[in-house]
Amino acid sequence: MDPDKIERVYTTYAGFYDKVFGKVFHEGRESAIRNLNVQPNEHILEVGVGTGLALPMYPHHCRIVGIDLSEGMLAKAKEKAETLCLDHVELHRMDAGAMEFGDDSFDTVVAAYVVTAVPDYRKVVNEMIRVCRPGGRIVMLNHFSNGNKVIAAVEKVISPLTKHLGWRTDLSLNTVLEGTSLRIARKQSVNPLRFWALVECVNGKAKQTNGNVTSHNIPGYSNGNGTAGFSAGNGKDQYSPEHVC
Repeated sequence: MDPDKIERVYTTYAGFYDKVFGKVFHEGRESAIRNLNVQPNEHILEVGVGTGLALPMYPHHCRIVGIDLSEGMLAKAKEKAETLCLDHVELHRMDAGAMEFGDDSFDTVVAAYVVTAVPDYRKVVNEMIRVCRPGGRIVMLNHFSNGNKVIAAVEKVISPLTKHLGWRTDLSLNTVLEGTSLRIARKQSVNPLRFWALVECVNGKAKQTNGNVTSHNIPGYSNGNGTAGFSAGNGKDQYSPEHVC
């Protein structure tokens, strides 16, 4: 998939994306953020922020940075942030495959409907790992190729067609995670027909200690203060409703 073509496609989508796709994908976005158990001052990166549909769901006690390649989508996100007084949100036009952030800049990285909609998923995943601190979380909400042979065959056939619409259908989760430092902490099916997966991973990359590289093996994510970083999904007050200044 050509980056310029994808940018044009999603800029075209910007005008009607919320009405057409907003309700369909709402459950997945809500599940992803509700289960984050966001801690005070947690630094979160949303890759492919799009029109900013998820932005009002984050609590105001964290810091959110959203990036997107599409000017049209980003303009809609900026409108939402301004209208809803989301002063804890920063938005930037940026290529997810070549981010302008330093290593270990974020506690959590969220990528909703992104991995199968980029020209090079490997670059994007590697960049998410790079900018996320060791032991941090990388959360992917996406459709991945189904293990069912019949469905997988159909997905492979239609993938060349869906690429013209801005995404692919033939990418499996195992392929995305292969060779990376990511370890699955939680996985659930979401959205209509449960064709989409919410996958929360621990960033198990090596960390620097006194100039030495050491492995970072932990059973699950924890914040710097030792509190748990993900919940079972039954927590309350995990996000704030939309509001006007």
